[in-house]
Amino acid sequence: MHEGDIAPDFELVANNGDKIRLSSLKGKKNVVLCFYPKNHLFMCPSKKVFKMAQSVISAYDDILKTDSALFAISVDTVDDQAAFVAQYNIPYLHLSDASKDVCKKYAGLNVAGLAKRSTFIIGKNGMIRKIFHNIDVESHGKQIAQELSGIN
Repeated sequence: MHEGDIAPDFELVANNGDKIRLSSLKGKKNVVLCFYPKNHLFMCPSKKVFKMAQSVISAYDDILKTDSALFAISVDTVDDQAAFVAQYNIPYLHLSDASKDVCKKYAGLNVAGLAKRSTFIIGKNGMIRKIFHNIDVESHGKQIAQELSGIN
C-alpha cells in the first residue's frame, strides 16, 4: 500500500462495542489509523505503546480540530482493548483486529504475527495521504496533527 492509493474498506469492533466501518467516514472526516503490535507485551515495546498513546493523547484536541477521526488498531481482543483504554484513560477508540486481516493489509505483520507500528492518514476522499513507518513514539502525536493541518 502506498500514499495516493485508495484505502481498503474494513469493519472492526471498537473497545466500546461499536462496529467501525472505514467507508462510513468517507466524505465526512479525515481518518488516522495508528497500528501497533499489542497492548501488553512482556518486553520493551510495551513501553512504546504507552508512550505513543501519551503522545497522541497530548495532540488529540489538535487532531480533532482538523475534522479528523483517530483509531488505534492492534490484534488485541475487544475486551483487551477496553481494559487498556480504561486503564490509561484514552479518549479515542481502539479497534480489535484479532483476525489480523486489516493489520496484514495495511501495516503488515512482524515475525511474531503482530502489526508493525505504522500510521496511515486517509483524506475525506478515501485516499491515503501519508504513511508513517519509522515512528518516534514520543513526538508522533504532533507529527499527526501537523500532517493533518495541511489537509483541506
